Amino acid sequence: MAQQYMSMRNLRFLLHEVLNVEQLVQFPRYADHNKEGFDMMLDSAKQIADSLFFPIYEEMDKKPPQMGDGVVHVHPGVKDIMKETGESGWIVAQEDYDIGGQQMPHTVYNAANFIFHAANTSAASYFGLTMGSAELISSFGNQELKDTYMTKMFAGKWQGTMALTEPHAGSSLGDIRTTAKEAEDGSYRIKGQKIFISAGDHDGVENIVHLMLAKIEGAPAGTKGISLFVVPKHRPENGGLVYNDVFTAGFEGKMGMKGCPVMHLVMGDNDDCRGWLVGEPHQGLKYMFQMMNGARISVGVMSCGLSSAAYYASLEYANERPQGRTPSNQDLESPMENIINYADVKRMLLFQKSVMEGGLALAMQCAYYADMAKVSEGADKEKYNMLLNLLTPIAKAYPSEMSVQSTSQGMQVLGGAGFCSDFPLQQYYRDTRINPIYEGTTGIQAMDLLGRKVTMKMGAAVMAFGAELQETIMKAMSVEALKPRAEKLAATATKFQEVTMKLMNLAQSEKPEVFLADATLYLENSGLLAIAWQWMKQAMVIEEKLAENPTGEELSFYKGKQAAFEFFYEYELPKSIGLTKRLLSDNRLTLNLAPEYLN
Repeated sequence: MAQQYMSMRNLRFLLHEVLNVEQLVQFPRYADHNKEGFDMMLDSAKQIADSLFFPIYEEMDKKPPQMGDGVVHVHPGVKDIMKETGESGWIVAQEDYDIGGQQMPHTVYNAANFIFHAANTSAASYFGLTMGSAELISSFGNQELKDTYMTKMFAGKWQGTMALTEPHAGSSLGDIRTTAKEAEDGSYRIKGQKIFISAGDHDGVENIVHLMLAKIEGAPAGTKGISLFVVPKHRPENGGLVYNDVFTAGFEGKMGMKGCPVMHLVMGDNDDCRGWLVGEPHQGLKYMFQMMNGARISVGVMSCGLSSAAYYASLEYANERPQGRTPSNQDLESPMENIINYADVKRMLLFQKSVMEGGLALAMQCAYYADMAKVSEGADKEKYNMLLNLLTPIAKAYPSEMSVQSTSQGMQVLGGAGFCSDFPLQQYYRDTRINPIYEGTTGIQAMDLLGRKVTMKMGAAVMAFGAELQETIMKAMSVEALKPRAEKLAATATKFQEVTMKLMNLAQSEKPEVFLADATLYLENSGLLAIAWQWMKQAMVIEEKLAENPTGEELSFYKGKQAAFEFFYEYELPKSIGLTKRLLSDNRLTLNLAPEYLN
């Protein structure tokens, strides 16, 4: 397996040269940090990833979890990873000092999360889920829940999960049937089933704690009646742990991500499954969205991590694989060329690099907005929250969809070898295929973007994004070398605004089905615009640095970034033209097609 799976130099470029993350230390929450400290955090993450995560990536795939004696046995490395990430403070890193956190900026944490997922995405999922679940208890749970569950979860001793999906409902959470009946002791008796629960049962920790959606008896119908509960596999009782009637019915045989089990759970078969209400009744979906929104950014980061690992694996192969000769050299007595010399191979590698590094930049931008929303007040706070809300579905969907395509291109670079288990590309491809489905499919992200985020507050979020775009375009226009690309970005932004206005008019004059029929295409188009914006932000820094006449590795780094920027504008951004044409069309083929015509 290739030993390089990500670029620390690119991470530092994004953090320090593009985002200037050290600006955050001017705010009281982050005042104890500094640039050197941020770099030390990243170095620590890389060291853990190199020693614990990366060495077992292939092994976790080849030796997936097994059920034996009623126990789900996972790779022994999971226990080491949960212990290390707990003890070294990674699970609680972003939390307040008073609960043991480091008040680490989201931007820095997401950079570290990228490292972990690039090294071993199955392994990173265990503690990532635990962190999100514990944060929910921290935000909305009472002190007893915090003392009982949160502390052990942040310490890596207990696994956390998010338990939403049910066999009959899928993403339609308003139709869940899991029930909660209040008992005399203040707890609730939980009854129902949940499926697709990642890390929902395993022996790498002492206990599993589910953050579970259920409906209290007599609750309003639909999503308004959903409440959130802490439902442990073993409940603390009399100084020990007692089985809580949460039965593992089995786990899914998955295409990829085999190192992290996905469980089917049955609660309350013996009428003794107890859950504890988190926050207020009927507010569960609202609470869960805190975790889901963070998880959606995390899926974008995860996707970029897998894309990165696949890129460096295919790059290594291209540099070492001799095959044939360039078309202008047909001398069969001359040595064969390494395939990296072929234009089409360079095209595939540039595609991988441009979409991966562009997607990561967008995810990091969202994390930076989350930090600014946390420390700002008034109109600034509202602006950063709007930008974060608008861009979250894009930052989840674009990297995850493109990761499938880019890892596929990586396999293509390897040719037949890419399809074989001797090389890691096939595993990266299998592992990343779940990402467009995780935390809401691409179609759901599209409806969220167009149906909620674009229309909220009369389009205020879109206008805020437009202002960010315009600021970048105007700055780039003043750089002579970037002016042609800046004009292209401006033209794309103008057409995007035209599409958005048309769709918002449809939302007011037609039934919702018309407005949302091509929401996924709108999301795809939004992704192209957002990544082009991020590349332009990077390009301005690149031009500035190249003007300083760097040499050696630094020159190669900036020239490589410049090539990826140019590739995106030459090969990817033009795809917006076709999408725009379709989105402006009045043809309603998919809306009007009778289902029986597809049989």
